[in-house]
Order: sequence, then structure tokens, then C-alpha cells
Amino acid sequence: MQDGEVIASIYRSLGTAAADQVVSRALGELALVLAGLASQIRDHELQSADRHLQKLRVMAENLGMQSLERAASDARFCLQRGDGTAFAAIWARILRIARRSLNPDPEFAGGSV
Repeated sequence: MQDGEVIASIYRSLGTAAADQVVSRALGELALVLAGLASQIRDHELQSADRHLQKLRVMAENLGMQSLERAASDARFCLQRGDGTAFAAIWARILRIARRSLNPDPEFAGGSV
């Protein structure tokens, strides 16, 4: 789920050209945080994962990405509790949400707005 008003507000405040740059940069940074987290998790290096999940949560919130924000918060909770099974399930959910959110729909990309 996404809150489109967050992005709309950025565009109203900055104008189209500047907002395009800000939103593109924020999405790029979000993708980098996700890639870094994926690497840490794959290598079972979880000591700073909580901090990175918090960063991901805040970035998602700032972009109106409510599902990703909630999933990152849930993942932090599971990590803090030491619940590896729940963390793995929520991490898979984060990856699905991110894939859906960061990869444009082919039908939409081919159409005109």
C-alpha cells in the first residue's frame, strides 16, 4: 500500500523537475539500503541490520511506501526478539514489496499518463 499524497506533496512543493530528481534519488538510495541489507542477511551479518532496517523504515515512510515501512518495522521487531523464522518470513515480504514497488509495471511503463 502506498500513500500517493506524500509524493504529490513533494511535487507540489518542488515542481516537476526538482521533484523528479528528489524522488529518483530517494528511490535509488532506498534500493542501495535494500541491497546492503540483502548482502548482510545473506552473509548472516546481522549486527547492524537493525539500524539499516530503521533507515529503510524511515525512507519508506518519507516516500509514502506504507507496506514497506510496516514490513521494515516488523522485521526490526523480530530481529530484536531473536525470532529467526518470523524474520525470514518478513524479509521475504520486504523483498516482494520492494520488487513490486521499485520495478515499474510493464503495462504502465508502456502506456502514456
